[in-house]
Amino acid sequence: MLGPDRFAPRLHDIPLAELAEMGIRGLIVDLDNTLLGFRETELAAEHLAWVEEAHQRGFAMVMVSNNFSDRVRGIARQLRIECIPNALKPLPFGFWRAMRHLRLPRKQIAVVGDQLFTDVLGAKLSGNLYTILTEPIESKDFPITMMFRFFERLMLPERRKR
Repeated sequence: MLGPDRFAPRLHDIPLAELAEMGIRGLIVDLDNTLLGFRETELAAEHLAWVEEAHQRGFAMVMVSNNFSDRVRGIARQLRIECIPNALKPLPFGFWRAMRHLRLPRKQIAVVGDQLFTDVLGAKLSGNLYTILTEPIESKDFPITMMFRFFERLMLPERRKR
């Protein structure tokens, strides 16, 4: 239930061509520490390029974030993707809303995020979606997330050395 299907160092390291070959057509992407560093406002050029390539390859995308509406919506507008702010991950409701936006079967959707107990667990609770766990962009995070990172290191010691 908690094991991700795949690991990637960063979002831009995820090979979109491979996902397309697997039949993935839709992406649910986390915001903080996946697309953007904690409380940052400028997206990295490589992440912008990855999202642009995803658009060009015809992937449907939705950003699902536990962060506040204004910030999430502003970044989603910049990326030209739909968003679900205040998602309350790992509860499945935000993921289900994202899946309705994508209008794709579960087997064609991948979830990308940096947290085992929100992104991966939420994707699994939402219908066993394909999951890709990235390393967090930076070590700064919300206090509750820092606690979850401790438990992540216990469950994935080979991946979480920070």
